[in-house]
Amino acid sequence: MARMATTRRVMISTAAAWLFGFLIFFPILWMGLASFKTELEAFAIPPSFLFFHWTTENYATVQERSDYLHHAMNSIIIAGGSTLIALLIAIPAAWSMAFSPTKRTKDILLWMLSTKMMPPVGVLVPIYLIYKSFGLLDSRIGLVFILCLGNLPIVIWMLFTYFKEIPRDILEAARMDGATIGRELVYVLTPMAIPGLASTLLLNLILAWNEAFWTLNLSTSSAAPLTTFIASYSSPEGLFWAKLSAASTLAIAPILVLGWFSQKQLVRGLTFGAVK
Repeated sequence: MARMATTRRVMISTAAAWLFGFLIFFPILWMGLASFKTELEAFAIPPSFLFFHWTTENYATVQERSDYLHHAMNSIIIAGGSTLIALLIAIPAAWSMAFSPTKRTKDILLWMLSTKMMPPVGVLVPIYLIYKSFGLLDSRIGLVFILCLGNLPIVIWMLFTYFKEIPRDILEAARMDGATIGRELVYVLTPMAIPGLASTLLLNLILAWNEAFWTLNLSTSSAAPLTTFIASYSSPEGLFWAKLSAASTLAIAPILVLGWFSQKQLVRGLTFGAVK
Protein backbone atom coordinates (compact mmCIF):
# COMPACT_ATOMS: atom_id res chain seq x y z
CA MET A 1 0.00 0.00 0.00
CA ALA A 2 2.84 2.35 0.87
CA ARG A 3 4.57 1.45 -2.39
CA MET A 4 1.41 2.29 -4.37
CA ALA A 5 1.10 5.63 -2.58
CA THR A 6 4.76 6.40 -3.30
CA THR A 7 4.37 5.45 -6.97
CA ARG A 8 1.25 7.58 -7.28
CA ARG A 9 3.01 10.54 -5.67
CA VAL A 10 5.95 10.19 -8.06
CA MET A 11 3.61 10.07 -11.06
CA ILE A 12 1.70 13.15 -9.89
CA SER A 13 4.93 15.04 -9.21
CA THR A 14 6.32 14.08 -12.62
CA ALA A 15 3.13 15.13 -14.42
CA ALA A 16 3.06 18.43 -12.52
CA ALA A 17 6.72 19.08 -13.36
CA TRP A 18 6.10 18.41 -17.07
CA LEU A 19 3.03 20.66 -16.99
CA PHE A 20 4.88 23.58 -15.38
CA GLY A 21 7.81 23.03 -17.72
CA PHE A 22 5.52 23.16 -20.75
CA LEU A 23 3.81 26.32 -19.47
CA ILE A 24 7.18 28.02 -19.04
CA PHE A 25 8.43 26.88 -22.46
CA PHE A 26 5.16 27.54 -24.33
CA PRO A 27 5.82 31.26 -25.10
CA ILE A 28 9.16 30.32 -26.68
CA LEU A 29 7.48 27.53 -28.65
CA TRP A 30 4.73 29.88 -29.82
CA MET A 31 7.30 32.48 -30.85
CA GLY A 32 9.21 29.87 -32.86
CA LEU A 33 6.04 28.75 -34.63
CA ALA A 34 4.97 32.34 -35.35
CA SER A 35 8.31 32.99 -37.02
CA PHE A 36 7.35 30.48 -39.75
CA LYS A 37 3.94 32.08 -40.40
CA THR A 38 2.95 34.90 -42.70
CA GLU A 39 1.91 38.19 -41.11
CA LEU A 40 -1.78 37.42 -41.73
CA GLU A 41 -1.51 33.97 -40.15
CA ALA A 42 0.38 35.42 -37.18
CA PHE A 43 -2.60 37.75 -36.51
CA ALA A 44 -5.28 35.15 -37.30
CA ILE A 45 -8.02 34.50 -34.72
CA PRO A 46 -8.43 31.73 -33.77
CA PRO A 47 -4.72 31.05 -34.17
CA SER A 48 -3.41 27.97 -35.95
CA PHE A 49 -0.95 25.86 -34.00
CA LEU A 50 0.70 23.48 -36.48
CA PHE A 51 -1.55 23.42 -39.54
CA PHE A 52 -0.56 26.52 -41.47
CA HIS A 53 1.55 27.45 -44.46
CA TRP A 54 5.15 27.14 -43.25
CA THR A 55 7.54 29.69 -44.72
CA THR A 56 11.07 30.94 -44.09
CA GLU A 57 10.34 34.30 -45.70
CA ASN A 58 10.53 36.12 -42.37
CA TYR A 59 14.07 34.94 -41.72
CA ALA A 60 15.14 36.02 -45.20
CA THR A 61 13.52 39.43 -44.67
CA VAL A 62 15.17 39.86 -41.26
CA GLN A 63 18.58 39.01 -42.69
CA GLU A 64 18.12 41.40 -45.62
CA ARG A 65 16.93 44.26 -43.41
CA SER A 66 19.41 43.84 -40.55
CA ASP A 67 22.93 42.50 -40.21
CA TYR A 68 22.29 39.68 -37.76
CA LEU A 69 25.94 38.61 -37.51
CA HIS A 70 26.99 42.16 -36.60
CA HIS A 71 24.47 42.35 -33.75
CA ALA A 72 25.30 38.80 -32.62
CA MET A 73 29.00 39.61 -32.48
CA ASN A 74 28.25 42.71 -30.42
CA SER A 75 26.21 40.61 -27.98
CA ILE A 76 29.00 38.05 -27.66
CA ILE A 77 31.65 40.70 -27.03
CA ILE A 78 29.52 42.76 -24.63
CA ALA A 79 28.10 39.84 -22.63
CA GLY A 80 31.36 37.88 -22.61
CA GLY A 81 33.52 40.91 -21.80
CA SER A 82 31.32 42.15 -18.97
CA THR A 83 31.14 38.66 -17.50
CA LEU A 84 34.91 38.06 -17.55
CA ILE A 85 35.69 41.47 -16.05
CA ALA A 86 33.05 40.97 -13.34
CA LEU A 87 34.59 37.59 -12.43
CA LEU A 88 38.11 39.05 -12.29
CA ILE A 89 36.87 41.67 -9.83
CA ALA A 90 34.48 39.44 -7.89
CA ILE A 91 36.79 36.48 -7.18
CA PRO A 92 39.30 38.39 -5.00
CA ALA A 93 36.50 40.49 -3.49
CA ALA A 94 34.48 37.41 -2.51
CA TRP A 95 37.65 35.68 -1.24
CA SER A 96 38.48 38.58 1.09
CA MET A 97 34.91 38.76 2.42
CA ALA A 98 34.65 34.98 2.93
CA PHE A 99 38.07 34.27 4.48
CA SER A 100 39.20 37.65 5.87
CA PRO A 101 35.96 39.30 7.01
CA THR A 102 35.80 42.50 9.00
CA LYS A 103 33.02 43.95 11.11
CA ARG A 104 31.86 45.92 8.02
CA THR A 105 31.71 42.93 5.66
CA LYS A 106 28.00 42.24 6.15
CA ASP A 107 27.19 45.93 5.77
CA ILE A 108 29.13 46.08 2.51
CA LEU A 109 27.36 42.99 1.16
CA LEU A 110 23.96 44.41 2.05
CA TRP A 111 24.88 47.76 0.50
CA MET A 112 25.93 46.06 -2.75
CA LEU A 113 22.69 44.10 -2.83
CA SER A 114 20.67 47.26 -2.16
CA THR A 115 22.04 48.84 -5.35
CA LYS A 116 20.08 46.24 -7.33
CA MET A 117 16.85 47.49 -5.76
CA MET A 118 17.19 50.90 -7.39
CA PRO A 119 15.46 51.11 -10.80
CA PRO A 120 18.02 51.75 -13.59
CA VAL A 121 15.91 54.60 -14.96
CA GLY A 122 16.76 56.55 -11.80
CA VAL A 123 20.40 56.93 -12.93
CA LEU A 124 19.84 56.96 -16.69
CA VAL A 125 20.21 60.72 -17.16
CA PRO A 126 23.52 61.16 -15.26
CA ILE A 127 25.03 58.05 -16.84
CA TYR A 128 23.89 59.16 -20.30
CA LEU A 129 25.49 62.59 -19.79
CA ILE A 130 28.72 61.05 -18.48
CA TYR A 131 28.88 58.67 -21.46
CA LYS A 132 28.21 61.56 -23.84
CA SER A 133 31.02 63.62 -22.28
CA PHE A 134 33.54 60.75 -22.55
CA GLY A 135 32.42 59.60 -26.00
CA LEU A 136 31.19 56.22 -24.77
CA LEU A 137 27.73 56.33 -26.35
CA ASP A 138 27.18 53.53 -28.87
CA SER A 139 30.47 51.86 -27.95
CA ARG A 140 31.18 48.31 -26.89
CA ILE A 141 33.48 49.47 -24.09
CA GLY A 142 30.73 51.61 -22.61
CA LEU A 143 28.20 48.77 -22.63
CA VAL A 144 30.72 46.30 -21.20
CA PHE A 145 31.45 48.73 -18.36
CA ILE A 146 27.83 49.44 -17.43
CA LEU A 147 26.75 45.77 -17.62
CA CYS A 148 29.75 44.73 -15.55
CA LEU A 149 28.87 47.24 -12.83
CA GLY A 150 25.20 46.29 -12.96
CA ASN A 151 25.78 42.57 -12.46
CA LEU A 152 28.82 42.80 -10.16
CA PRO A 153 26.80 42.70 -6.87
CA ILE A 154 25.10 39.45 -7.91
CA VAL A 155 28.42 37.88 -8.94
CA ILE A 156 30.09 38.81 -5.64
CA TRP A 157 27.15 37.53 -3.60
CA MET A 158 27.08 34.19 -5.44
CA LEU A 159 30.84 33.66 -5.18
CA PHE A 160 30.81 34.69 -1.52
CA THR A 161 28.18 32.01 -0.85
CA TYR A 162 30.22 29.35 -2.66
CA PHE A 163 33.51 30.30 -1.01
CA LYS A 164 31.92 30.13 2.45
CA GLU A 165 31.30 26.41 1.86
CA ILE A 166 35.00 25.68 1.26
CA PRO A 167 36.77 24.43 4.43
CA ARG A 168 39.11 27.05 5.83
CA ASP A 169 41.55 24.29 6.90
CA ILE A 170 42.48 23.59 3.28
CA LEU A 171 43.52 27.19 2.71
CA GLU A 172 45.45 27.27 5.98
CA ALA A 173 47.30 24.10 4.93
CA ALA A 174 48.23 25.76 1.63
CA ARG A 175 49.55 28.79 3.51
CA MET A 176 51.64 26.56 5.76
CA ASP A 177 53.16 25.04 2.63
CA GLY A 178 54.25 28.53 1.58
CA ALA A 179 51.49 29.43 -0.87
CA THR A 180 51.08 33.13 -1.51
CA ILE A 181 47.66 34.79 -1.78
CA GLY A 182 47.87 34.69 -5.57
CA ARG A 183 48.75 30.98 -5.66
CA GLU A 184 46.07 30.28 -3.08
CA LEU A 185 43.47 31.92 -5.30
CA VAL A 186 44.64 30.30 -8.55
CA TYR A 187 45.73 26.81 -7.49
CA VAL A 188 43.64 26.05 -4.38
CA LEU A 189 40.45 28.12 -4.19
CA THR A 190 39.51 28.36 -7.87
CA PRO A 191 39.72 24.60 -8.67
CA MET A 192 37.58 23.77 -5.63
CA ALA A 193 34.94 26.33 -6.58
CA ILE A 194 34.69 25.44 -10.29
CA PRO A 195 30.98 24.42 -10.07
CA GLY A 196 30.14 27.72 -8.39
CA LEU A 197 32.29 29.70 -10.80
CA ALA A 198 30.69 27.98 -13.79
CA SER A 199 27.13 28.64 -12.63
CA THR A 200 28.00 32.25 -11.77
CA LEU A 201 29.58 32.75 -15.19
CA LEU A 202 26.60 31.24 -17.01
CA LEU A 203 24.02 33.20 -15.01
CA ASN A 204 25.88 36.48 -15.47
CA LEU A 205 26.29 35.76 -19.18
CA ILE A 206 22.54 35.18 -19.53
CA LEU A 207 21.73 38.38 -17.63
CA ALA A 208 24.12 40.42 -19.77
CA TRP A 209 22.86 38.81 -22.99
CA ASN A 210 19.23 39.63 -22.14
CA GLU A 211 19.87 43.16 -20.84
CA ALA A 212 17.66 45.55 -22.79
CA PHE A 213 17.36 48.78 -20.81
CA TRP A 214 20.97 49.95 -21.05
CA THR A 215 21.60 48.59 -24.52
CA LEU A 216 18.53 50.34 -25.94
CA ASN A 217 19.39 53.68 -24.31
CA LEU A 218 23.17 53.72 -24.77
CA SER A 219 23.55 52.22 -28.26
CA THR A 220 22.09 52.81 -31.70
CA SER A 221 23.97 51.00 -34.47
CA SER A 222 27.72 50.42 -34.11
CA ALA A 223 27.58 48.67 -30.72
CA ALA A 224 23.92 47.60 -30.86
CA PRO A 225 23.48 44.01 -29.59
CA LEU A 226 20.64 41.61 -30.34
CA THR A 227 18.23 43.32 -27.94
CA THR A 228 18.38 46.43 -30.13
CA PHE A 229 18.08 44.17 -33.16
CA ILE A 230 14.75 42.85 -31.80
CA ALA A 231 13.45 46.29 -30.84
CA SER A 232 13.99 47.55 -34.39
CA TYR A 233 10.96 45.50 -35.49
CA SER A 234 8.64 47.56 -33.30
CA SER A 235 7.70 50.64 -35.34
CA PRO A 236 5.04 53.39 -35.25
CA GLU A 237 3.31 51.59 -38.12
CA GLY A 238 2.63 48.63 -35.82
CA LEU A 239 4.10 45.34 -34.73
CA PHE A 240 5.10 42.86 -37.41
CA TRP A 241 4.56 39.75 -35.30
CA ALA A 242 5.97 37.20 -37.73
CA LYS A 243 9.15 39.16 -38.42
CA LEU A 244 9.46 40.12 -34.75
CA SER A 245 9.19 36.43 -33.83
CA ALA A 246 11.85 35.51 -36.39
CA ALA A 247 14.21 38.19 -35.03
CA SER A 248 13.55 37.09 -31.43
CA THR A 249 14.16 33.43 -32.29
CA LEU A 250 17.49 34.30 -33.89
CA ALA A 251 18.41 36.41 -30.87
CA ILE A 252 17.71 33.78 -28.21
CA ALA A 253 18.98 30.77 -30.19
CA PRO A 254 22.66 31.05 -29.10
CA ILE A 255 21.84 31.44 -25.40
CA LEU A 256 19.29 28.60 -25.56
CA VAL A 257 21.89 26.27 -27.07
CA LEU A 258 24.43 27.32 -24.43
CA GLY A 259 21.92 26.78 -21.64
CA TRP A 260 20.90 23.38 -22.98
CA PHE A 261 24.45 22.02 -23.12
CA SER A 262 25.48 23.54 -19.78
CA GLN A 263 22.35 22.81 -17.75
CA LYS A 264 24.09 20.12 -15.66
CA GLN A 265 26.90 22.49 -14.70
CA LEU A 266 24.38 25.25 -13.96
CA VAL A 267 22.25 23.07 -11.67
CA ARG A 268 25.33 21.61 -9.99
CA GLY A 269 26.70 25.09 -9.32
CA LEU A 270 23.41 26.51 -8.04
CA THR A 271 23.11 23.61 -5.56
CA PHE A 272 26.81 23.75 -4.62
CA GLY A 273 27.03 23.47 -0.85
CA ALA A 274 23.28 22.98 -0.41
CA VAL A 275 23.62 19.29 0.50
CA LYS A 276 26.09 18.34 3.17
